[in-house]
Amino acid sequence: MHIRKAVSSDAEELSALLNEIIRAGGTTALETPLSAAEFADWFIDGEFPLACHVAEHNQSLVGFQSLSLYGDPPKGVADIATFARLNPKTAGVGSALFPSTLAAAEAFGLEFINATIRADNISGLGYYAKMGFETYDRVAQVPLQDGMPVDRIKKRYSVNAMGGTTPRA
Repeated sequence: MHIRKAVSSDAEELSALLNEIIRAGGTTALETPLSAAEFADWFIDGEFPLACHVAEHNQSLVGFQSLSLYGDPPKGVADIATFARLNPKTAGVGSALFPSTLAAAEAFGLEFINATIRADNISGLGYYAKMGFETYDRVAQVPLQDGMPVDRIKKRYSVNAMGGTTPRA
């Protein structure tokens, strides 16, 4: 698996990957598919993204991870988003992406990386725990577009610019 920075020309393939996840439901707070242009704005080269990395495997993009400042987080904090292709599924995408994202967080001088995960996203909660994120808050009963309330679990990763913090294997 090869990890590299995302570029605008990746937006078409990555938006298709994300839209498949959105249509499947149950794991992301995003509920409306994004066009390639919207994807690029949200994750690659818009006002809020800090960094976006992609994972390539067998000549296709199998996942991406981004850091952004959307929603005006506190100083020293950025939000992380991680998505991996559903079909065909490729094991280890998130684990392969995280070191590049962590390096970007260190380069930006971040103190924390925030992950907000739907409480019903068991695989997402497990992934962030495996990477070393710790739960620090819960937002209760956030309604989906259909009105169904779903809690959001907030986890954070303490970024140590001195290189002493590493994800658990």
